[in-house]
Amino acid sequence: MQSAARRAVVAGASGFIGERLIAQLRGAGYQVAVIGRGRAADAQWGDGPALAALIDGAELLVNLAGKNVGCRYHEAARNEILASRVDTTRALHEAVSQAADPPALWLNASTATIYRHSMDAPNTEDGRIGEGFSVDVARNWEREFFRGELPTRRVALRMAIVLGDGPATRKLLAVARLGLGGAQHDSWWPAHRRYRGIGPDPSGAERSGWHRTRGNQRFSWIHVDDAIGAIGHIIDHREITGPVNLSSPNPVANRALMASLRRATGAKFGLPAYRWMLEPAMFVLRVEPEMLLKSRWALPGVLQGTGYEFRWPHLDAALDDVAGNLAAKQAL
Repeated sequence: MQSAARRAVVAGASGFIGERLIAQLRGAGYQVAVIGRGRAADAQWGDGPALAALIDGAELLVNLAGKNVGCRYHEAARNEILASRVDTTRALHEAVSQAADPPALWLNASTATIYRHSMDAPNTEDGRIGEGFSVDVARNWEREFFRGELPTRRVALRMAIVLGDGPATRKLLAVARLGLGGAQHDSWWPAHRRYRGIGPDPSGAERSGWHRTRGNQRFSWIHVDDAIGAIGHIIDHREITGPVNLSSPNPVANRALMASLRRATGAKFGLPAYRWMLEPAMFVLRVEPEMLLKSRWALPGVLQGTGYEFRWPHLDAALDDVAGNLAAKQAL
């Protein structure tokens, strides 16, 4: 990252990734301002003039804002998940377009869930886009981000599931501790409408379906250290623009993921789980089963092509580090 004192603006910084990023940017010499909803924020969402003033003259803009998707996709949550991403990105787009001295670089969060359910081939940044609710959220998010001409370099961070002190990791570990740490098999379940498309051009079927995965669906992930490291790499490599997959070069099959989770949690057994078993457990955890049943197979083509070296390229070591850190925090 740059060492000279420059100003960075970070939106949506209250999560564990945002907190780590702010610390990293300050350590690299940036003066960091925050956009959010709390009193400590330097500018509030909904205050267009304040956003414009804060962003004008900043060297770097990073937007991580968006409702946590670790929830059930009922109607209100679906609408909030979409609006919290598109509306905040639109507000920042307006501020950047009005700036007399716009940021040189704008990094906007996105998701590797944008790709299709893929069990036959991995997806680099030019992979096939999928369909349905989660994909439509990502499509509309990126559409708002990349629309029009701006003098600012723009990079969409298509994040895989980030392993660290966050809700997704905690729920994955909880599934293993509950005894459901065997391979997860997608199977028939009464159709519902929670995964139907959303936005101005919704995609996919109106009602849910299923895939015969047999525990071989792919799980793409990235350690939080590498998520932060990749952001620093993108800042330094000015040739990088457009979508970038933030994912480990070594995604694993679901059955391997669950074996690693069992080992990391010390679970003595893990029942194989068909969807009829998994649905009630995930309902208790208040999260959707697609976190485990969708085959997310993403590879970091741009990062590897520009020489990024992963600190945690392998899942077992990454989970050992994360589980150890979480246990240390609980012991305090």
